[in-house]
Amino acid sequence: MQTEILKIAIQKSGRLSDSSKKLLKECGIKIKNGGGKLLSPATNFPIQVLNLRDDDIPQYVEDGIADIGILGENVVLEANKQVEIVTRLGFASCRLSLAVPKSDTYTDVSFFEGKKVATSYPQILGDYLQKNQINAEIHKISGSVEIAPSIGLADAVCDIVSSGSTLFSNGLKEVEVIMKSEAVLIKRPQLSEEKQSILDKLLFRIQAVKKAESSKYILLNAPNESIPKIKEVIPGMKSPTIIPLADEGWSALHSVVVEEQFWEVIDQLKAAGAQGILVVPIEKMIV
Repeated sequence: MQTEILKIAIQKSGRLSDSSKKLLKECGIKIKNGGGKLLSPATNFPIQVLNLRDDDIPQYVEDGIADIGILGENVVLEANKQVEIVTRLGFASCRLSLAVPKSDTYTDVSFFEGKKVATSYPQILGDYLQKNQINAEIHKISGSVEIAPSIGLADAVCDIVSSGSTLFSNGLKEVEVIMKSEAVLIKRPQLSEEKQSILDKLLFRIQAVKKAESSKYILLNAPNESIPKIKEVIPGMKSPTIIPLADEGWSALHSVVVEEQFWEVIDQLKAAGAQGILVVPIEKMIV
């Protein structure tokens, strides 16, 4: 009889919070509305959600207050806690970059020698500068990092970048990408056998959701003589499903296509003789 509950820490508010809750919902997990509470239990899965500040999640997981957590990889590396990245989740993508005033002439990373750099990520920045043998002064600040050069606090900044519009609007240009980041699921070093079993079930569901998001289900009609060539284009998970049509000499084919190859595959299918191609989103994909 199962008695243990897996505790998962997620960001209490913001874009990452919404995406984390959406993922749990897509995994079929129903969470009670916490109403701002720290702890929100699930009604149909042995898991409890802790709603925390993202910066606090690595510490809570290391200390065992939470068993696992969802947060940005950049936060994990900056915190430098004893936690393990279990899987990348494919959302909240961004990059941690160095930026300088647009008017500055930039050639390479040696530009930062002797400069003052403002950042909320002194650990990651310090490691990067040391790796590149750059001696720069790091100013740790929280929030509004991008205004530091304009008020004379620093010569450059190291900050999270998504579109780059915030840097541009503050007169900065991105010059070096230190790391690319996305949401990850972390866990504490030692989980009980029962909690690891719950985590394995959760990971199975997450992988099914991620696989579905990156794939499309397609249905098409084709003359039978075109089937061998079409099979080369869309092998499916094992092979495409082929169903004879009422019209003699024609068949319907069903298969799965990877999202990033979708348009290239469609062009190849049309060239091979496929007609009436239908594309259907996949909710879950178990392989």
